[in-house]
Amino acid sequence: MRTNIPRFMISAPSSGSGKTTITCALLRALMDRGLEPAAYKAGPDYIDPMFHGKVTGAESRNLDVYMLGESTCRALLAKNSLQKDVAVLEGVMGYYDGIGTAIDGSAYELAKLTGTPVILAIDVKGASLSLAALINGFRDFRKDSNIIGVILNNTGSKGYLHYKKIIEKECGLKVFGHMPKVDGCSFASRHLGLITADEIKNLQEIIGRLASQADKTIDVEGILEAARKAPELCWEELETKYVGKVTIAVAKDNAFCFYYQDSLDLLRKMGANIIFFSPLSDIALPACQGLLLGGGYPELYAEELARNQEMLQSIGRELSDGLPCIAECGGYMYLHRTFKDKEGRSWKWVGAIPGTVTMTEGLNHFGYMSLEALEDNVLTNRGGSIRAHEFHYSESDCEGNAYIAKKADGRDAWRCTYATKSLHAGYPHMHLCGNPDFAANFIRACRKRL
Repeated sequence: MRTNIPRFMISAPSSGSGKTTITCALLRALMDRGLEPAAYKAGPDYIDPMFHGKVTGAESRNLDVYMLGESTCRALLAKNSLQKDVAVLEGVMGYYDGIGTAIDGSAYELAKLTGTPVILAIDVKGASLSLAALINGFRDFRKDSNIIGVILNNTGSKGYLHYKKIIEKECGLKVFGHMPKVDGCSFASRHLGLITADEIKNLQEIIGRLASQADKTIDVEGILEAARKAPELCWEELETKYVGKVTIAVAKDNAFCFYYQDSLDLLRKMGANIIFFSPLSDIALPACQGLLLGGGYPELYAEELARNQEMLQSIGRELSDGLPCIAECGGYMYLHRTFKDKEGRSWKWVGAIPGTVTMTEGLNHFGYMSLEALEDNVLTNRGGSIRAHEFHYSESDCEGNAYIAKKADGRDAWRCTYATKSLHAGYPHMHLCGNPDFAANFIRACRKRL
């Protein structure tokens, strides 16, 4: 199929250039014009889409070329944008940064395969004419860069006019405006990136101020005009198998909040009724035939999780009784018998995995990988494979050996994931749309509990 989808991407030369701030400001500015935008994040990041969702009131989606493949990325972009006025994509890291030294998995790769016009967010601090060299370098690094203009970040009106003159003269690119620093409107960070949107109590006020500023200093109408000139998107409808009705409980609170919306939607289309619960505040697992424990920040809530003995015992009993469960990263940590924090304190958690998980100073197994099952389990038979991503500052003495994990850049391989006929628990984050058979097999296992 060929579909006209107005769209643009906000990318940058590097992380920390203001992509998320500018993207959120533009999303709200578009909504203030009566438009309904669809928001997307390039790559595997969970946190930025939470900010998008708080702005728009609708779920933001991840478009990850490595984990999903080209045709699935195009299909998800098209499907989730059909009833919207404009699609707004946020890039990942620096525009060309991908796996290792390649462009695979980069924002550039996504923009290229979807034909999306790209606007670079440029932090002007500490530079003048050198900005032109930087911008020209990014535009010309690939002939099909799709870069159509820039937004200048961290500059006031006087500085903006100076930079604008340089860029238009030396680069011939459109400058869509600028974003000055707005006091009290920065997003704090920690070890996994930005703090989550739910943790910022005055987020709506902050977004409103940023959007008001963007409306004054960014050519939103010019960006919309460019978005409407994007070429038709070629895509094919994704086939989804209906498996049968089940109820799947999904942990969702400040400790567990990392989920890909299209993965949840896939489970729904296959027959799942998704219900949310909180391991922090609820006292028991709701009635269900399956359990999802996503990633998040359980290490920040170690004592609260340990104090909720009713929930720990409820989950432990159900898992012992064979309740099908997928637990990723933070959820996998939560299932351990013991958690040790950075202060050396130990906390008793669920105990379904007979080991200890400990916080570390550095990242472990960071990046993209492929997983191949070495034995039959709840999600796949031996030999089944899916692509995944890891990002964690902890390690387990019971990491499992159900899969062989191979780094996407070919530099490393190791065994991972604790998997049985009912439990699938490990550090890798999977996007189920990358292999829908994993989702279908999970629902089949859940239906045996009916």
